[in-house]
Amino acid sequence: MSTSKFFTLKEVSLNNNCPECYSKDGLKLTFKQKFIENIFYKSITSETINEMHCETCDTDIFPVRWTDEIEQVVNYKKRALHPKPKSIKLKPLAWVFIIVDAFLLITVILFVTGIVSF
Repeated sequence: MSTSKFFTLKEVSLNNNCPECYSKDGLKLTFKQKFIENIFYKSITSETINEMHCETCDTDIFPVRWTDEIEQVVNYKKRALHPKPKSIKLKPLAWVFIIVDAFLLITVILFVTGIVSF
C-alpha cells in the first residue's frame, strides 16, 4: 500500500578523477531524501542517501571504489547539505477517518453516561 521513493535534493558536479575511466569532468554526485506516501498521508523523512555516477563512462560509482579525495569531497558536500525538514501531510481520507472516529467516540460516551438514549 505505501510507497517509499527518493526525490533529488541536490546534484553536484565533481572535479575529481573517475575511478573507472579517469575522466575529470564526468562525475555527478546526487543527494536524495526519502518520501513516503500511502492512502492516508504523505511524509518526508530525515533519511538521505547519495549516489555517484560518471557521465563519461556511464557507470555508477559505489563507495567501495571511491578514492580518499572523492570521499573527502563527498563528506564536505554532505555537511553543506540542508535536507528538507521532516513533515507529514494528511490526505482527505485521513481527515474523514478522524472525524468519523471522533463522532463515534462522542456518541458512545454520551450513550454510556445516559445523556443520550436510543
